[in-house]
Amino acid sequence: MRYLSFIAPGEETARLGAQIAGDQIVALDGDLLILIQAGAAGGEQASAQVEGSTQRWKLSDVKLQAPLRPMSLRDFYAFEDHVATAHANRGKDVPTEWYQIPVFYFSNPMPVYGPGENVPMPAYTQALDFELEIAAIIGRGGRDIAPENAEKHIFGYTVFNDWSARDVQRKEMKVGLGPAKGKDFALSLGPVVVTADELADHREGRPGVFNLGMHARINGEEVSKGNWASLHYSFGEMISRASEGVDLYPGEMIGSGTVGTGCLLELTKGKGPWLQIGDEVELEIEGIGKLKNTVS
Repeated sequence: MRYLSFIAPGEETARLGAQIAGDQIVALDGDLLILIQAGAAGGEQASAQVEGSTQRWKLSDVKLQAPLRPMSLRDFYAFEDHVATAHANRGKDVPTEWYQIPVFYFSNPMPVYGPGENVPMPAYTQALDFELEIAAIIGRGGRDIAPENAEKHIFGYTVFNDWSARDVQRKEMKVGLGPAKGKDFALSLGPVVVTADELADHREGRPGVFNLGMHARINGEEVSKGNWASLHYSFGEMISRASEGVDLYPGEMIGSGTVGTGCLLELTKGKGPWLQIGDEVELEIEGIGKLKNTVS
């Protein structure tokens, strides 16, 4: 199933929907977070509503919104190419510890922007960057989850842009904390949340890893090309680490970290040029879709 939030023609309030048969949108009851928290019952209700719904629109006729606001956000650092390049830009090797455990930081889950929305540039940065990531939405809670069982706990996946103020982040990291304020102001999600069965033909073999291309474009020009399958740590390993000694809950979000070459920090060796007001950033993950935002 492909879930989305949208505003129908002539309406002002966002609805939950399911995308079926290509460009057809079926209205569902509630919102995506409520459906996720309802677990199996929510999925059964959604399937029944799809079968019986007469409220349908073309995708081109609705205004897409962010599919959900996650309950929390743990963002991992799981693509080796990105980690190696980021450290090389600072004249350093990848720490031995990175190969021992999948690491993450907590970020602000609240300032969510959806497809087509303008993302304001914070006044405190002169080095605005994008990050091309995959996000997994937890659908089934658990604690001490084994990597091989982790996929049972994933509701679905979406495209994630982890907007970054690199000049602020650089200062924070020198202090030995963060990133914090450098990531505090915006995240983009969308255009849909896709359940794993939709991606099954591209399964790579490790839990939560698929052979699907990832692309970033600025003002229509492709600047980055990677692949989900290049993850060093699978989503199974990430979720296992996140759940060690603590409960995960439906609606929490796990970010993959940036795919190799998936940010200006890598592409410009940390020197810029950076994003400017008016720039259009489009991130795409094959099988999920395109997430486009304009810096304002």
